[in-house]
Amino acid sequence: MNNRIVVVLASLACCGALLLAPAGARAQAKGAVVEEIVARVNNQIITLSDYQKGAAGLPQEVAQDCQNCSQIQIQSQVADRQKNLLRDMIDQQLLIERAKDMDVSVETDLVKRLDDVRKQNNLTSLEDLEKAVESQGIVWEDYKTQIRNSLLTQEVIRREVGGRMNIGSDEVKTYYEAHKQEFNRPEQVALAELFLSTDGKSPEEISAVHTRADDLHNRLVKGEDFNALVKRYSEGSTAQQNGDLGEFQRGQLSKQLEDAVFTMDKNQFTDVIQTKTGFEILKVLDHNQAGLQPLDKVENEITNTLYRQKMDPAMRTYLAQLREESYVLVKPGYTDTAAVPGATVIQEVAPTPDAADKKKQKRKLPLPKANG
Repeated sequence: MNNRIVVVLASLACCGALLLAPAGARAQAKGAVVEEIVARVNNQIITLSDYQKGAAGLPQEVAQDCQNCSQIQIQSQVADRQKNLLRDMIDQQLLIERAKDMDVSVETDLVKRLDDVRKQNNLTSLEDLEKAVESQGIVWEDYKTQIRNSLLTQEVIRREVGGRMNIGSDEVKTYYEAHKQEFNRPEQVALAELFLSTDGKSPEEISAVHTRADDLHNRLVKGEDFNALVKRYSEGSTAQQNGDLGEFQRGQLSKQLEDAVFTMDKNQFTDVIQTKTGFEILKVLDHNQAGLQPLDKVENEITNTLYRQKMDPAMRTYLAQLREESYVLVKPGYTDTAAVPGATVIQEVAPTPDAADKKKQKRKLPLPKANG
């Protein structure tokens, strides 16, 4: 027999036996060989192809998360994630099942996320997005399931972990007093943009774009929400992040932009500025003067830092609790770096040959055994 799990038919009514075949495969003939099962999480399985796809996608995931990293840094992070790949896949399945238990629905968010992807890729409709996805060899339903699962896990984490972490003002002040050197900074501004492109346009078209930009500026002057206009009209890559460009010190921007924004206060916005690629309106999200920043200026930043510091251990504690309440089985040769001590291991069972005369001989079908 090759090194694969064998699908068998059996009733789960007695003895709490755990059948390791997926539900859709149980109707197959006795002794039929299906894909290797790497791990089982309650009634769901992680197959070898799932595991291999996860491993194959790690370099791209790391590159997206760390866009300014060197190749050596990317390779190091890929190796680290590879060590925890099965753990992370099990964690996601546990969170998805928890979302179902909590009756969490993210269908509205799923439609919004798909529409955001459509806008980012300058596509006219969701049907166009579907065609673009499938042109890359990805099944549309699988693509939606991947996004849905991500949204489900994020919502469970928000409710069950993040929502239960309290960071008080005393804790923030203590951190500030202990890390004052971190808040002694040069003058800098945080900016957001509303950008209209003129790339590849004729002079007449550029003039029309300028008119549109002036109209949007007038709407801002009248009090319309900057973020709302950015999401609806901005053609920059930052549109889905409310136009957020990040923070800049003096000398990091062109003189044209620096002269405009460093004279402004928080929440003010510039006139329409023409650049080589289009027209933009910049909003000053914050303007910090040089020197030690006062506590009220950095309070949110400190809160976010403390939140991140607490999140990972809180997540691991929460996931350990979910594991204690679940059946998590892992095939020998694969490592779950967050396995609960004494966790059950999948054990392969050799198939029983079919009897020569089934009418004369009755037998029990073999069940995969669980050691624990």
